[in-house]
Amino acid sequence: MLLFNRIPGAMLLASGFLIFLVHPATAACSDKAKAGVDWSGCKKQNKILKGKDLTGSKFVGTDFSASVLRNSMLDGTALERAMLFRTTLAGASLKDANLTKALGPRANFEKADLTGANFTKSEFGRARFEGARLNKAEMKKADVSRAAFSGADLSGVHLNYANVARADFRGAALNGTNFTGAYVLLTRFEDTDLSKTSGLTADQLSVACGNDKTVLPSGLSKPESWPCE
Repeated sequence: MLLFNRIPGAMLLASGFLIFLVHPATAACSDKAKAGVDWSGCKKQNKILKGKDLTGSKFVGTDFSASVLRNSMLDGTALERAMLFRTTLAGASLKDANLTKALGPRANFEKADLTGANFTKSEFGRARFEGARLNKAEMKKADVSRAAFSGADLSGVHLNYANVARADFRGAALNGTNFTGAYVLLTRFEDTDLSKTSGLTADQLSVACGNDKTVLPSGLSKPESWPCE
């Protein structure tokens, strides 16, 4: 009888140990900034995190509003539903980062490396992307209205059904950029080569802004007048 009573306790202890191994404790919001840190759902507003290595970290739903992550390493980070209001990410590396449904009005991505990043259904109105690398980024159904893309490389970017109204693409590289269904009301295409883009239609161009130096895709003609002239 004594041996029988001891067996369940030993089994329970072993089971608890196995559960601990399978389900490690979630990192705390107080953990130091480092590669692989898990700050999901944490409040990190107004933080100075310049030049930090945060590669592969988890920031799902994290609030980085008004924080400074200039020149930081954020490759492969999970930033789904993160809050990036006025967050400074200039010069940062966010290659293959996941920013799905993130909110970042007026965020600053100047000269950042966003190669392969996923901005699907995100909201980055008035954000700054000047000189950024966005090669093969996903921006389907994103709201980047009034965003600044001057001098940025958007080669292979999918802007399908995105809101790019009043966004500035002057001087941007748009080799293979897909504008299918994009809302381009007063979008700035002056001095821009659109010849290698896809998805643009005459109806879209009739409400966008261009000039004599705007180069259109084959088969499309310039409207009689551009709305911004």
